Amino acid sequence: MTRIIAITAATFLSLSFPLFAGDTPAPEGAEVYFVNLEDGATVTAPVKVIFGLKGMGVAPAGTEKEATGHHHILVNRPPLGEGPDGEQELTVGLPADENHRHFGGGQTEATLDLAPGTHTLQLVMGDLNHVPHAQPVVSEVITITVE
Repeated sequence: MTRIIAITAATFLSLSFPLFAGDTPAPEGAEVYFVNLEDGATVTAPVKVIFGLKGMGVAPAGTEKEATGHHHILVNRPPLGEGPDGEQELTVGLPADENHRHFGGGQTEATLDLAPGTHTLQLVMGDLNHVPHAQPVVSEVITITVE
């Protein structure tokens, strides 16, 4: 009986949500960027990050609404889609770990507790399932130094 319920739930979920990048289009010209940080900045911890977004709206994860998404920050990772597991970021979605920070509540800013040293950051918009849009909406990768 438990197995039947699990199979039914899995089937329902697979039919309800897009499975791969490319299923959710991004509005043409959409951009995500850091409002208060720039490449080469020296900052103190904790690091406040304000997310800028142009050409689309923000909606919490799980919300299926055209021309929206929610924010993620890649921390100390290669650019989206590159490096180990890069292809999976584009097709399966972004994992939730120290290198992939999720803001599925629709947040437009965050405070990161980063250790002193050099860190790379990249903003990535995800669709309702944390999968980057068909044309990924990403910022440039920036490098900051935390004192």
